[in-house]
Amino acid sequence: MKTLDSTDQRILNLLQEDSTLAVKEIAEKVGLSFSPTYERIKTMKQAGIIEKYVALLNPDRAGFELMAYCNITLKEQSLEKLHIFEQQIGGRPEVLEVVSLSGTYDYMIKVVSKNIKDYNQFVTEVIANIPNIGQYHSHIVLSVIKRETKLTFTPDEEV
Repeated sequence: MKTLDSTDQRILNLLQEDSTLAVKEIAEKVGLSFSPTYERIKTMKQAGIIEKYVALLNPDRAGFELMAYCNITLKEQSLEKLHIFEQQIGGRPEVLEVVSLSGTYDYMIKVVSKNIKDYNQFVTEVIANIPNIGQYHSHIVLSVIKRETKLTFTPDEEV
């Protein structure tokens, strides 16, 4: 695994703030020339540190007024049954995240929908019809206090 030095971390901080920055702009900000900056970014992509570049949308303004977290307990937790569930739920466009948990629930999913009617339809037509689901509990998001995707590196922190 690649060790991230402080220059790599500064590059990553810049890209997380604005992934549309040109390599030339990044190079100027970190004090390198174009080629070594380009190579560092390329190496971090190849190492899987940079997975992809995306545009972050505001769900409300994009017409998705409802967000919910749904905790799910499966009836059976065999590896095969876990993979089947993950494929069934992970392929749904309204599901933004699927995380496997320790503790009371097996999974937590983050779901967006246009409104409560659409969310209810998702629950009754999708969730309730997955055969291995034992229980599910929905938690409707009332407001988002913090929404961040950036992993912040502190100066001189070796990773």
